[in-house]
Amino acid sequence: MRRVPPRPLLPQAACVTALLTVLSGCGLLSSGDDTGGPALSEPLGVTAQAGSATSVHVMWNRPASTAAVEGYEVYRGEVRVKRLSATQQMVDVTGLRPRTRYVFTVRARDKDGEPGPASRRVTVTTPAAVAADRSAPSRPTGLRGEADGARSVSLSWRKSHDDKGVVSYDVYQGTTKIHSVPGTRTEALLTGMRPGTAYAFSVRARDAADNTSPASGTVRLTTARGEDEGADTAPADFRAAVRRSDGASYIDLTWTAPQTGGDVPAYQVYLDGKQATTVVWGDSAPEGAAKYSFYIGEESGARHRVKIRAQLPDGTWGAFSPERTVTGRQ
Repeated sequence: MRRVPPRPLLPQAACVTALLTVLSGCGLLSSGDDTGGPALSEPLGVTAQAGSATSVHVMWNRPASTAAVEGYEVYRGEVRVKRLSATQQMVDVTGLRPRTRYVFTVRARDKDGEPGPASRRVTVTTPAAVAADRSAPSRPTGLRGEADGARSVSLSWRKSHDDKGVVSYDVYQGTTKIHSVPGTRTEALLTGMRPGTAYAFSVRARDAADNTSPASGTVRLTTARGEDEGADTAPADFRAAVRRSDGASYIDLTWTAPQTGGDVPAYQVYLDGKQATTVVWGDSAPEGAAKYSFYIGEESGARHRVKIRAQLPDGTWGAFSPERTVTGRQ
């Protein structure tokens, strides 16, 4: 039986343990509620993006549990600010203060109106307010896209211009806003798409005063058939090396997070073809380079295969990194 150290070796990780341990330890594995039905779990893939100096766009996906969801509740800190139907999985929270840090969580409601467990906490800081501004950003141009497998789409465009600065870009599917990214980004990876489905996307820029640009041109894409997650969802630059310390062996991992358009809250680590552990970040998931070390035993000279995959904003798991083979020192 493989021994797991009681604490992660890196301070960024909020908790690291085997997936079943995470779920059971947090009370997320349950045979059902008091009435014998399945219990709600937390909404997945929660993200928050400042849309202006006074608004934040919050998005999420359904819980993984099979329990019926009757609606959602959005919380700012401990205060419930929105109560929504089960068909709504995004909302603009308005009336906020400029240059202020906010923490958001989301809960699903069951058929009795009782909320389930809270999602992971996401933090966002609204930008500074600007003087009277009635000038909208310029139209984003050069919108391009590519279907990446059956369940994801990547988009890119040229930046817009604004006299006060672009705060965010809103991505639309048809006439419905489905995603937002910071004004410093001109690309987005959209996940949770349906296989073999045609989509039409456009992009609008928004400034701190909530002025919105005209829509970009429309790009039309069709996802592949099948279940391919798409190579762009895999962690990049994945490396693995064995290290000996105090008579024990550890595998040191480094990688670059995929550009998903949001935080990557967790990674699954597979050792010799089986899931070994899940690395879960808290409020500050690294956006670029990441690293992690885990214990593999006291034996030296053993040969192992290791690979990882990321949890995407919609709560599903992306494509695997290339598998690396490592051999411990004798």
